[in-house]
Amino acid sequence: MAPSKVLAGARVVLPTGIVHDGRVIIDGARISGGQAPADAPVTDLSGHWLVPGFVDLHNHGGGGASFTSGTVEDVLRGIHTHRLHGTTTVVASTVTGDMHGLAERAGMLSELAEQGDLAGIHFEGPFISPCRKGAHSEELLRDPDPADVRKLLDAARGRASMVTLAPELPGGLDSVRLLAEHGVIAAIGHTDATYEQTQAAIDAGATVATHLFNAMPALGHRTPGPIAALLEDERITVELINDGTHLHPASLELAFHHAGPGRVAFITDAMDAAGFGDGRYMLGPLEVEVADGVARLVEGGSIAGSTLTLDRAFQRAVTVDRLPVEDIVAAISANPARLLGVYDRVGSLEPGKDADLVVLDADFALKGVMRKGVWVVDPQLR
Repeated sequence: MAPSKVLAGARVVLPTGIVHDGRVIIDGARISGGQAPADAPVTDLSGHWLVPGFVDLHNHGGGGASFTSGTVEDVLRGIHTHRLHGTTTVVASTVTGDMHGLAERAGMLSELAEQGDLAGIHFEGPFISPCRKGAHSEELLRDPDPADVRKLLDAARGRASMVTLAPELPGGLDSVRLLAEHGVIAAIGHTDATYEQTQAAIDAGATVATHLFNAMPALGHRTPGPIAALLEDERITVELINDGTHLHPASLELAFHHAGPGRVAFITDAMDAAGFGDGRYMLGPLEVEVADGVARLVEGGSIAGSTLTLDRAFQRAVTVDRLPVEDIVAAISANPARLLGVYDRVGSLEPGKDADLVVLDADFALKGVMRKGVWVVDPQLR
C-alpha cells in the first residue's frame, strides 16, 4: 500500500473546471476526499498542471515491443513505455491475422487484463474492407461473420473491449448487433461504407469511429460517406490520431467543432517504435519502415500505425491546435474511460478514484506520472 501524500500548488484540472493552486490528497492507491495525515509528505507542484492519467483505446505496442506478436514480457515492456508517457490505462490492439492466431493472442492478452495490466483487447481486423485495408494483410481479411466475431469474443474471455469492422461487408450489421448485445464496442473503421450504410451501422449499435478520416472515403459534397454520418451522430465517439501526420490541423478542428469535446477520444494507434526509435519493424505479418518518427509499410508505403505517445498528443493539442486544456483532458482521459466503462475508477481527478495522474510543466511537457498512488515518473527526480 502506497503511503499518503499531498500534491500541492498545481493548476488541477477537475471535471468542474481548473482549480489554481490546487491540492490533491492521495491515500494509498486512491484519491482522498478527506484530510491528509499531519506527517504526509507534500510535493510542491507550483507552476505545473495536474491532469488525470491518460486512457488509450487503440494501441498496438511501444518501446520496441508488439502487443500483436510479442511475448508476455514484450507486452509488459510496451505497457510500461506508454506509462512513462502518461498513459496509465491502455487497451491492447491486435492487427489482422488468421483466426487461430488471433484467438491465441486474445487468450494471452486476456490474462494481462485479468491481472490489471491492460484495460481490455481491441480487435482491429480481420473484418475490414480490402479497399481500405491500410497496414493489414489483404489475404487474411474476411467478412464479419457473427460466428467468427463470437469466436474472438469467447477467446478474449470477457476482456474484449472493442472490435473494428467494415459494416458494409456481408454480416456487418449482424455483427454490430452481436457486439452491442455483449457490451463490446462496435467501431466503424477501415471501411468503404456509404453515408447510408454508416447510419444503418450506428442504428444497429456502433458507437465509435476508428481513427476518423483515416482508412475511409474522404468527405465528398455529393457522396458524404462515413465521415459525415460519424461526425453528425451524437451516439458516436470519434478517435483522432493527433500526431501531425495522420491529420491536418484543420481536419482535427473540423472534428472537434462538429463532434464537440464530449465525443472525441485521442488515441495513439502506436506500434512498436513508439518511445523507441526509427528502424525496421513487423506489424503483424507486414514489414514497416519507421523514418523520422513516421511508420509506413515497406511495400506500398501506407501509413502503418504511429509512433505517437499521448503526452505528445496533449502538448500538440495545446500548442498547435490551441484547444482548451479542459477539452483535451476530456478527449484524452474522461471520454475513453467512459467508453470502456471504467470512468468510476479512472479518467478524472475525483475522490475515491485511482490515483492515476500526470504532471505537466508550464509548456505542457511531461514531468511526472503516478499510477495507483505510486510514481512511475517522479517529478522531483526530473
